[in-house]
Amino acid sequence: MEIDKLLFPADNPPLSVIAAAKISGISLSLDPSLPSGSVPQFLFSDGSMLRGTSVLLRYVGRVATNRTIYGKNLLQTGQIDQMLDCVPILDKGSEFESGCNYLDTYLSANTFLVGYDVSIADIALWAALAGTGPRWESLIKSNKKYRNLVRWYNSLTSEFSALSEILQAYVGKKGQGKPASAKLKDQESRNESKSTGGGDINEKVKTSNQSEIDLPHAEIGKVCLRFAPEPSGYLHIGHSKAALLNKYFAERYKGRLIVRFDDTNPAKESTEFVDNILKDIETLGIVYDKVTYTSDFFPELMEMAENLIRQGKAYVDDSPREQMQYERGEGIESKCRNNSVETNLELWKEMIAGSERGLMCCVRGKLDMQDPNKSLRDPVYYRCNPMPHHRIGSKYKVYPTYDFACPFVDSVEGITHALRSSEYHDRNAQYDWIQKDMGLRKVHLYEFSRLNMVYTLLSKRKLLWFVQHGKVDGWDDPRFPTVQGIVRRGLKIEALIQFILEQGASKNLNLMEWDKLWSINKKIFDPVCARHTAVTEESRVMVTLTDGPEQPFARIIPRHKKYEGAGEKCTTFTKNIWIDHADAEAISVNEEVTLMDWGNAIIKEIKKDDAGKVTQLIGVLNLDGSVKTTKLKLTWLPEIDELVKLQLVEFDYLITKKKADGDEDFLGVLNPVTKKETLAIGDANLRNLKHGEVIQLERKGYFRCDVPFVRRSKPIVLFAIPDGRQQSVLR
Repeated sequence: MEIDKLLFPADNPPLSVIAAAKISGISLSLDPSLPSGSVPQFLFSDGSMLRGTSVLLRYVGRVATNRTIYGKNLLQTGQIDQMLDCVPILDKGSEFESGCNYLDTYLSANTFLVGYDVSIADIALWAALAGTGPRWESLIKSNKKYRNLVRWYNSLTSEFSALSEILQAYVGKKGQGKPASAKLKDQESRNESKSTGGGDINEKVKTSNQSEIDLPHAEIGKVCLRFAPEPSGYLHIGHSKAALLNKYFAERYKGRLIVRFDDTNPAKESTEFVDNILKDIETLGIVYDKVTYTSDFFPELMEMAENLIRQGKAYVDDSPREQMQYERGEGIESKCRNNSVETNLELWKEMIAGSERGLMCCVRGKLDMQDPNKSLRDPVYYRCNPMPHHRIGSKYKVYPTYDFACPFVDSVEGITHALRSSEYHDRNAQYDWIQKDMGLRKVHLYEFSRLNMVYTLLSKRKLLWFVQHGKVDGWDDPRFPTVQGIVRRGLKIEALIQFILEQGASKNLNLMEWDKLWSINKKIFDPVCARHTAVTEESRVMVTLTDGPEQPFARIIPRHKKYEGAGEKCTTFTKNIWIDHADAEAISVNEEVTLMDWGNAIIKEIKKDDAGKVTQLIGVLNLDGSVKTTKLKLTWLPEIDELVKLQLVEFDYLITKKKADGDEDFLGVLNPVTKKETLAIGDANLRNLKHGEVIQLERKGYFRCDVPFVRRSKPIVLFAIPDGRQQSVLR
């Protein structure tokens, strides 16, 4: 059913409905002719009508077909409905502050209200805040309260040009500018100009954020992009940048995104890698239209190669690899370059058959052997490989190179823009030349800089070496830069997305510090993660409080003093308690210390062994003492049987060189110690930790639960999460 118009009172436009329609690409005729106090209405072409802002917003969400604006599944739809029910609280002056407090805490750990994409819940909240006018504007300017909420609001406004237009049209300051109805006419006039070709497409998507840049030759609704990983390993942080930029542009231009596996080298590829790449793509929150494979196009690619041979645009070369490399470097034409078409076709058949003669040959494009750009010096199009393919077995003995297959599949699959990292810059001319020789539609190339990280290898070949030689526990090892590895170490996907989008699609080469990423990560989970206590097992020291409780007693205290949502924990108080040896060594006789979550105590006696090592402390409680006056604030654990065993694991970089060159022998810069395990004991509440849960061990740092509690004899395994303040933990 086609909506004819949206009717509403000029003094109270339904911002959320207008914004949702614009973002979803739904064309609406806006009619601000209803009298003040009227309920907004959808008037349909057949005379039917819907009334009420909430009803209209949900209707827009349901009919929007070009994005998951009302959730990608029924669960998310329900979560969106739940959030929509909470938004009206912001209209109540008395509850505005509490509502903002709740949302600010919630958005400290979430990029959007539901899932990893904007929804009508985000749009409704954005509209509710924008609609409060000066009150919200003042909070944005000060940026002292609700920083997460302000960040979310500004990010949404900058990402969608439609929201900026709505602000200009309907949310002007009192006494300034034109009334809403006049602004509306101006806005409709601008929109009409754009729809008839009077506006520049770049103006539609221009924003202030550095990552918000335009794709040349892009049209809203007509963009088709592809993320094309080779299934020869798991996705790493560098691939994530390419994947997220493709996602970003596909959403921004309301286009399509295809995941295509570039499976042209059976020697490196496997179904395991395909499955895990799809898992990683889902982890990144990327919604794609379909999955394809270059191998789907093998018959057409072989036919194209043969056509180019027949046209004299390609030839078969049987030169040894080393000789071919030398001749390309020196600009020397191969002895096979001027073979007859008949000779080339005969050798091509030998290659297809995988014969001994065919295995000596490859197909090369006939481009320009004297071009200064060496990628144009007759690149290889096809080579023999007798190994079975992970999808199609031993059907083929010849496989196309990436350089040959990519321009073909991009064009025939309908790709409009192919995003490539700048390391391929010299091969852009080759891509265009090959596509032209094939007689195919041109695909626009768009470059962005490869993401390089300090002390990090991103070559899948080198990462595979670590896996094959047992230097790591697998592709998801926390020392690996793979998506699964860094997530297992404790990185939140929201932090990764924020980090990568801050780099944008810049073409400048950059070597990024991990510290910045981990700092972003800490800001996300620190306000909400639970606090617990642990003491190193081997060197713990007992403190006997002579006036302590004869019978243990328990109290329920918050797991996070400033975040109620973290829940509660039970703390037991006993006469004998455990503290870390380092703390015991720092205490002097008669010194007053603070026992965290209990109160002060005065240490009266310090016992040591023959070597001078502290073995026991004896003290008395002084619960009326001032916490402000003590130098030492100590974490402690009660002497009870319910304490749990912990294995605290810290990791370091795999290599010792900050910037590893591409062809460098990385074996010479291996870090000899990359993992440290420490046994500890923790409070009894830790047995309730879930796999993947992030906590803070007081005064020890942040940890992610990799192996939760199973039984008393088996320790809980906690992986240390960097906080962005240290370069190395083990050196």
